Amino acid sequence: MRRAAKPQPALGAAIRALRIKRKITQEMLAQEAEITVGHLSMIERGHANPSWGAVVDISRALDTSIAELAKRSEKHR
Repeated sequence: MRRAAKPQPALGAAIRALRIKRKITQEMLAQEAEITVGHLSMIERGHANPSWGAVVDISRALDTSIAELAKRSEKHR
């Protein structure tokens, strides 16, 4: 899998903020979204971009819509 040349840290920051607001650990979110904790950590820190499938799974695991994640990421730009 090719890494994106320019990760988008705003999306990771939005995911992290919502995860913390919901009082979910990285381990819990990663397990629910079926991704590794390491990958989630890299996404949250803005070091990697999630695939579209991972965004769908993360939003589902956070009980939010993709549109809400996008809206929240705009606040972190």
